[in-house]
Amino acid sequence: MNDDYYAAIDKMEKANVSREYVVGWASGFLQNPKLEEQRVNDAYEAGYTDGEAKNATGFDSWVGK
Repeated sequence: MNDDYYAAIDKMEKANVSREYVVGWASGFLQNPKLEEQRVNDAYEAGYTDGEAKNATGFDSWVGK
């Protein structure tokens, strides 16, 4: 597995980033299908988009949420 993936997840968890954002980020990074529409929220969508882009720095607005 990719060291960047684990480092990013560790960094987000230590920063207390929203769980939904982290799940979305991981799903996007791994190119998993999105959750069903009724289970998706803003944090998940933002995380998924950042994960797809391999952006491990876009989580600041989701800290503590």
